[in-house]
Amino acid sequence: MVLHAINLGILTLLFFVVGMIKPKWALFFMQKPTRWLITIITTVLVMVVMTMYGEGHRQQQILEKHKRQSAASTANVPVPIPEPVPVPTPDAPKVAPKKK
Repeated sequence: MVLHAINLGILTLLFFVVGMIKPKWALFFMQKPTRWLITIITTVLVMVVMTMYGEGHRQQQILEKHKRQSAASTANVPVPIPEPVPVPTPDAPKVAPKKK
């Protein structure tokens, strides 16, 4: 989410610069766009970008915290060491029972 916030921030900055130079390019669908409208839209987009960045950073910290806790809990678990198990072998071969 942090990466998306950075990408949206770059687009917001580009929108602001282009809109301040020539508002008709940024808001091509309007009849007479003004620089004041560009400023308002940019302000809203900056608030969205900051919220996305903050939430993405918070979620990333929570994820790292859980990873550290799970790694610490598995480090104390004893690992069983495999040992060879003797296979029982019969002393004398079994004789099939006699049929009557």
